[in-house]
Amino acid sequence: MTLTRKNISHLTALQCPRCGKQYDATVLQSYATCCQQPLTAVYSCDLPAPDFLKGRDHSIWRYREMLPVADPRHIVSLGEGGTPLTTLHTLSARTGVQVLLKDESVNPTGSFKARGISVAVSKALEFGITHCIIPSAGNAGGALSAYCAKAGMKATVIMPRLTPVTLQEECRLYGAELLLSDGLIDSCGRMARQLVQETGGFDMSTLKEPYRLEGKKTMGYEIAEQLHWQLPDVIIYPTGGGTGLIGMWKAFREMQQLGWITGKLPRMIIIQSQNCAPMVQYIENGNLPDDFSGYPSIAYGLAVPQPFAKDMMQEVIRQSDGKALTVTEEEMEAGISEIAEAEGILLSPEGSATYMGLKKLIEKDWVQEDEQVLLFNTGSWYKYR
Repeated sequence: MTLTRKNISHLTALQCPRCGKQYDATVLQSYATCCQQPLTAVYSCDLPAPDFLKGRDHSIWRYREMLPVADPRHIVSLGEGGTPLTTLHTLSARTGVQVLLKDESVNPTGSFKARGISVAVSKALEFGITHCIIPSAGNAGGALSAYCAKAGMKATVIMPRLTPVTLQEECRLYGAELLLSDGLIDSCGRMARQLVQETGGFDMSTLKEPYRLEGKKTMGYEIAEQLHWQLPDVIIYPTGGGTGLIGMWKAFREMQQLGWITGKLPRMIIIQSQNCAPMVQYIENGNLPDDFSGYPSIAYGLAVPQPFAKDMMQEVIRQSDGKALTVTEEEMEAGISEIAEAEGILLSPEGSATYMGLKKLIEKDWVQEDEQVLLFNTGSWYKYR
């Protein structure tokens, strides 16, 4: 498909992050087959100072020039983005650092997945795709179901059988085809690849297409704008497939090119469950066995045994002088209660993991007093019942 209408996007190409080979962004692409890596979108960074954003809606589409959808009529939006960033005063006093929280649970369908899925479905619609297939630990499947319903597209969601009924029923209510698989999301991914071959549907797996990443990167733009074009010292992010981590880092680099931010970038911290921590092993040991499997976690989004973008995540940690560490299932449960009692906020297990990780970093003197630390709550506690 060739896009001929007036283009609101500054997208110029798609690129392999390893060898730099460029791919045509005006035709449908999946991933960089040259090096078996995710494709990343390249933009012409020739925008003025961000004052022009004033007056725009507070959704991810306020940054539309740095998103890939060419024709605004193809935008499929449910009002995603513009999520609150607040100071957690009690926990700040308790820890001795300034603790901020970016709460993604207020997004449509209750999680940060709405950002990436909105952009990916919009771009799929632009390319004439009619059927999307996704393996999901829960929240991404619900988001795809909702956005495909809005777009008039068919959605097929493959979830682990142990996924809570609430998350399963969400997909069904939106009219998606829901398939259940034994095992974790890696087994769902294998089923998805088979269905793609059998049906001709488009694979929306994490970073197997270029545009979910673009939606997730808007978290980085929002953080900078909400902090008056400054960035925190440390960002602690609950990491499964890694799209949010990679996306934010991409956003920071783009804003540097745009001249919207200056100065040192945050130290990026990967938090994983001790039950399934492939990135901790990969970063510490330099390898991840092909048979690494992990165990289920109460933080469903963290149970990703074989992340496709492990090299890109490792590079973010290297460039940012960051770290990767784990928390236990018991620590996540305890964190939910501690934060609820201290701040009146119910965090998802993934969100709780970021706070429990912060306490470990403080104990090891890796986060210093008076530093500004941003935590992420990626989904709604209520969806985990």
